[in-house]
Amino acid sequence: MDEGHPVRQATAADAPTLGRLLWAFNTEYETPTDPAQVLADRFARMLQGRDAFALLAGEDDGFALVTLRPAIWFDGPIAQLEELYVGPERRSQGIGSALLSAARHLVEERGAPEINIIVDESDRASQRFYERHGFATSSGGVRDRMLFYAGPSEETAEIPVVR
Repeated sequence: MDEGHPVRQATAADAPTLGRLLWAFNTEYETPTDPAQVLADRFARMLQGRDAFALLAGEDDGFALVTLRPAIWFDGPIAQLEELYVGPERRSQGIGSALLSAARHLVEERGAPEINIIVDESDRASQRFYERHGFATSSGGVRDRMLFYAGPSEETAEIPVVR
């Protein structure tokens, strides 16, 4: 891991910090969010299992959250980089790169051959960041852009429209 930007794997004890960082991320980008304590409680539960891990940069400079799920297409899990956030005052200092590098290392250790990332189509800064690190919008010969769909788990339920 990067010596200039120390990154460590978070534990359930770090859940309050992770909850605050995710809340800050969501509020910065005007995304509806639960209170930081609710997010912290979720982090605490997630980090007790083997299906997710979080990384912290410094005390609270930024974080990454990765989930893993079984794959049918290859041996090993599929890794999903769910979140990567660096506080505004700490950006452009290599912290995001250090978090991504550490996440890649841990994903490789866990046997996942790839990492999936979902980026908003309008978020050109994030797209450039991931492309600089070798990520592409298609792989394995797939040429069509893939779309991400979300829906309620109940057939009769509606997803609330956020305005």
